[in-house]
Amino acid sequence: MLHTRDRTAPLAGRAPLLSRPELALVGITALWGTTFLIVHTAMDHSGPLFFVGVRFVFAGLISVVIFRRVLRGLTRRELVAGSLIGVTIFLGYALQTVGLQTISSSTSAFLTALYVPLVPLLQWAAFRRPPSLPALVGVGLAFAGLLLLAGPDATGLSLSTGEALTLVSTVAIAAEIVLIGKYAGTVDLGRVTVVQLLVGGGLSLLAMPVFGEGVPSFSWVWVAAGLGLGAASCLIQLAMNWAQQSVSPTRATVIYAGEPVWAGVVGRLAGDRLPGLALAGAALIVAGVLVSELKPRGRNNRLTTADPPAAHPPPAPGTVTVP
Repeated sequence: MLHTRDRTAPLAGRAPLLSRPELALVGITALWGTTFLIVHTAMDHSGPLFFVGVRFVFAGLISVVIFRRVLRGLTRRELVAGSLIGVTIFLGYALQTVGLQTISSSTSAFLTALYVPLVPLLQWAAFRRPPSLPALVGVGLAFAGLLLLAGPDATGLSLSTGEALTLVSTVAIAAEIVLIGKYAGTVDLGRVTVVQLLVGGGLSLLAMPVFGEGVPSFSWVWVAAGLGLGAASCLIQLAMNWAQQSVSPTRATVIYAGEPVWAGVVGRLAGDRLPGLALAGAALIVAGVLVSELKPRGRNNRLTTADPPAAHPPPAPGTVTVP
């Protein structure tokens, strides 16, 4: 009896491999990976700025309905935080969508995911403190996997306009993740989500006349894609803001690195082939996610400089915490 108890006690108190916020990020990453093919198809029926505008304004209106009771308490800090994040949403998604007019959804997903190594570099530059070693190793593995994923279609240093714009969009996406990590836990989740979605969509619509883009002819393709992705974008932003209250930007980024894997699966179902080299890249990305979970128990390794100072979330119901 004593031996049985000794063996099972450590197992009972062992924390799950991924926390609930991390699992939420895995889920939205899978959802995120499916959007590339949808946007690529919608670009045959709509201009990029109009589509991004419809997508995020609709997402913002959904969030207004959800959080209408707390909007009156909007603070200046929340307005600034939501606006800054909204600018990065506009820049990231607008450039990415313009690129999708001329490159395939799989290529876009692979290039977009190169924001992975940019996040810890932006953290370092903004907060003057490097991420932990396990996080850097995880990001390195994920980046190596992304290179293998993009390898089959690589064309050296010669980039098309669509590829170049997509690469520039990764800087804005990395900045979005860092900003969410900076403000998470110190602002109201609902109010900031409303502001960032409406700012991102509104800027895109306002930019249309500047770049000579008009309103497209009516098509159920862009209507369904825009409204559907708007609802998905609302869910994605809510989940990101909630989860990154306890998940650091670096660890969140490694999880987001699974996006091209999911995009590759969707592409495969749509008829694209995933070569063996790309499968090896996918395995490296998964390894990066797992390595990023390996962190010492020391106090200084629990949070990076960009992490919110909030307390760790309580254990899941039914789990046993062992000192």
